[in-house]
Amino acid sequence: MRVLIAEDEPRVADAIARGLRRHGAAVDVAPDGAGALYKARVNRYDVVVLDRDLPELHGDDVCRALNAEQPSTRVLMVTASRATGDVVDGLSIGADDYLLKPFRFDELVARVKALARRAGPARPVTLRRGDVELDLAGRRAFRAGRELFLSPKELGVLEVLMSAEGGIVTAEELLAQVWDENVDPFTSTVRMTIMGLRRKLGDPPFVHTVARLGYKV
Repeated sequence: MRVLIAEDEPRVADAIARGLRRHGAAVDVAPDGAGALYKARVNRYDVVVLDRDLPELHGDDVCRALNAEQPSTRVLMVTASRATGDVVDGLSIGADDYLLKPFRFDELVARVKALARRAGPARPVTLRRGDVELDLAGRRAFRAGRELFLSPKELGVLEVLMSAEGGIVTAEELLAQVWDENVDPFTSTVRMTIMGLRRKLGDPPFVHTVARLGYKV
């Protein structure tokens, strides 16, 4: 799950980003509307957590542009205004959900996860291939009934590979879907994560390298 936080209050943005990363999300942050729209045009996000009152470009304008250009991206609009009319306006311009400040973090996480499930094709709650099972809701993985205790990035990589249903996934695709924009694309991050994942999965080998192309299960 890749999420963009568009929020001009740094402490709020950092707190949301840290919390979502603990839940396995790859998170980018934009401090204003123009930056948010630029990032959304460069990267594909499952969910954008969008503060309505952004500088540079108002959140309403960002929401309209996202609906026109990135229809599969879900928008959770956040605002301090409790006026019913503002909520109605936010939903009418294309926001998929609306959250009022101050909010409980666990509620934001639940809403982001629900919206992510609606981004793109419908996905099952549990992925299974052979004797490997991945519980997407609980963020837990098992092999032959044994829990694997994977790191958030290992879980993310396993989810992308299992979702491909035997198809080849490139390292670039893994970087785009599991890591945020701060990762160095020229590092061995993906390879090292794959190595750790393979070690925890054990034998027989489950994740295979396809020379010069990528990985598959």
